[in-house]
Amino acid sequence: MKQKISRSILLTLAVSSVFFHLWLVFAGLLPNLVTRPIHLALALPWVFLVGQKSTFQNITGWILASTGIGICMWVAFNRVDLMDQYGSLETTGQYIWSVALVLIVLEMARRHVKLSLPLVALIALSYGVFGQYLPGEFGHPGIPADAFWGTLVLTEGGVWGPLTGISLNVIAVFIILGAFVSAGEGGNAFMSLATRIAGKHRAGPAKVSVLASAFFGSISGSASANVASTGAFTMPTMKRLGYPASFAGAVEAVASTGGQIMPPLMGAGAFMMVELLRINYSEVMAAAILPALLFFFCVWVSVDHFAKRNNLKGLSEEELPRWGEVGRLAIFFILPFGVLLLMLFCTDYTAQYGAAVATIMTAIMLIADRKGVSKLPAILARLEQAFLGAAKQMSTVAAIVICAGVIIGVLNMTGLGIKVTSAILGFSGGNLYIALCLTAIACLILGMEVPTTAAYAICISVAGPALEQLGLPALYAHLFVFWYALLSTITPPVCGTVFIAAGMCGAPWLSVANRAMRIGVGLYIVPLALVANPALIQLIANPVMALLAAVKIGSGLWLVSYAVTGQSKNYWQPAIALVTGFVVIFAFGFGQF
Repeated sequence: MKQKISRSILLTLAVSSVFFHLWLVFAGLLPNLVTRPIHLALALPWVFLVGQKSTFQNITGWILASTGIGICMWVAFNRVDLMDQYGSLETTGQYIWSVALVLIVLEMARRHVKLSLPLVALIALSYGVFGQYLPGEFGHPGIPADAFWGTLVLTEGGVWGPLTGISLNVIAVFIILGAFVSAGEGGNAFMSLATRIAGKHRAGPAKVSVLASAFFGSISGSASANVASTGAFTMPTMKRLGYPASFAGAVEAVASTGGQIMPPLMGAGAFMMVELLRINYSEVMAAAILPALLFFFCVWVSVDHFAKRNNLKGLSEEELPRWGEVGRLAIFFILPFGVLLLMLFCTDYTAQYGAAVATIMTAIMLIADRKGVSKLPAILARLEQAFLGAAKQMSTVAAIVICAGVIIGVLNMTGLGIKVTSAILGFSGGNLYIALCLTAIACLILGMEVPTTAAYAICISVAGPALEQLGLPALYAHLFVFWYALLSTITPPVCGTVFIAAGMCGAPWLSVANRAMRIGVGLYIVPLALVANPALIQLIANPVMALLAAVKIGSGLWLVSYAVTGQSKNYWQPAIALVTGFVVIFAFGFGQF
């Protein structure tokens, strides 16, 4: 009985969270200091009360969740009075609640993600409190405690800042859409189509992994979820056909990483990009599509080069799904994505409005599967999976984004972001490519410590202004930083997707990482290539030049891929291919800013 009650409570929380976020899309403008605290309050139970492994975690979880929800409701109900304080704390109780909420946000990130992100936030908070004692230009004049903590908690300058608004108003509705598509036949449809298209070719299961990860990743936006879902099929199949286990894991890790840069949905960072740049989501999609296709093209040819050398065969015709089955499944993703794309490109509605409408359509489609209309228990099971999956994913993103918001709030208050920007400009000597390299290193290092979305948000806040001052347009700077924030997913020592894939395929993680970096070489090159060839992301404004730039870069990526994964047994051929590839990519750039 206890388990049933617990499950009922969880489902009630999940349904409440999903309906609240969908309702906001249609409700119009509401006060941020009401909706954003409710967003955090709805996420707290999933972090502190679900899946706790010890009695201590369970007890402290109840204390932290109830305290956090109480403070969120206090902010929401007292919004008008708190706004009159202009970010300044007035009572001892307000000091206690403010510090407590910030610490709860840090613990929320620690429990739901890992220690590194809240540790960065704690360093930032320490800098805000004690930075006036630092000598030199990196110190600050000092911020009164009432203004510092008040700005973080009583205004939209920290916990309730723009990043929280993005998580609430934009990311959440796309997470809900992805969860509902995955709960039905949408995920199976992607896998079936990928298997039918690529399965029979050389290294067919590996190429199925590339296509399926591109399809599935475009709705999940999570590299880890992508590995766990598509990898559960592709890696055992590759191993059964005699592929090296490390190769199977590397292909899945790299392809799954690419899901975060693949339109139409991409990862949470793409939605953050839209809000930070104040542009339409369709503009980001149009800019991102050719670089994303180049990345997957590079992965595809890397797989093919390796397969040719090692004689890796594809699936037999009997193992492929029939076209009739693929067609029956296709409707489960064509309809929702067709509606979404139609509303994005043919109407003036926002991207989140289109996603909400597509979600409603997808929810209705859960009544059926490939065999027709399902029985009520199956329908209810799919709905439960969709609601629970959406609520859990929203809480994960909220834990990351709100903690990153605290860091950016401190950067803004102390002026540290401006100082880092000045340092980048100084070290680069005014050279854009040196500044890009410094930014790439910063993204890689920070991405090793914090999740991709947070790494992107923090890096763009400090490095973005420097790149823009050196002449790089804002959209290029954001895409560059976002891509390089992904590097840590396949680059040691952290390489999260590599660890997951290595565990699933039973291969040493370092061997998987070594192959992943070579197969995923496009992830390191394409961001620099789009700066050297500005026409690449100008598909709408200059389609001919954009396509020519894509062909040029793709040719260079083919050569680079051959150099690092090809079949040559001597050294001079790969060396020539590598040098020629870089010349093709970076010499005589197409287009201009």
